[in-house]
Amino acid sequence: MNVYDVVDRLPSIEVLRDRCRALAVLELIQGSDYAYYTYGDWGDDDAALMSNGSGDEYSIVFSDVGVFIRVFDHESEMTPYANDDHALWPGLLDGLPLQFLPYISEPAFCDEGMLNATAVLWRCIDDDRWYAGSGITFPPSQGPYDTSPDGADRLAILADDIVDRYVDFARDYYEIEVDRSAVAHVVAMRPLTDIVVQALKPHADLTDVNDAVTGIGYPISRHT
Repeated sequence: MNVYDVVDRLPSIEVLRDRCRALAVLELIQGSDYAYYTYGDWGDDDAALMSNGSGDEYSIVFSDVGVFIRVFDHESEMTPYANDDHALWPGLLDGLPLQFLPYISEPAFCDEGMLNATAVLWRCIDDDRWYAGSGITFPPSQGPYDTSPDGADRLAILADDIVDRYVDFARDYYEIEVDRSAVAHVVAMRPLTDIVVQALKPHADLTDVNDAVTGIGYPISRHT
């Protein structure tokens, strides 16, 4: 899966935002010291972030003009660190609308003033599809396990069956089996209840979870 595959599979902006919120809520309920998925304010905008703690990450910024997505895979041959001048892979930003240019120099996305990215996607608020840089030539595959040359597969959980993908993620990352129906409840953006929280994590602190979830903009039920 590369960035061109992803632009054809990502949902609408609002569905994507809800999926990002859902992932952040699922992570909050697990109460990990290092949350894999987060969502919150980003200045005047909102942002969904993923970081696996090993150097791979994505940033999805939701603004009034649209959505900007940056992916960084530290093992990709397309990493800027492969060049002495830290240059981006050719074509990565070709066609990027002017309104998204401020994100190219956003300090949180850069190292020494240069954007850390192996894949970039965007969608203006009035667009009917997602876009990526034109004419990108990807490096050749390094073997059967090299399935994403630019790390765009990090976004697959947002593009495919997010429920089953999160169940698989929790099994691999947290080494737990989470209640699939409870995950589906959250992904559907149905109001969060104590029962759902406890189904996902029996000993979760309900007060702390509810306070944190409210900050994400996720609905909470007044009834359990």
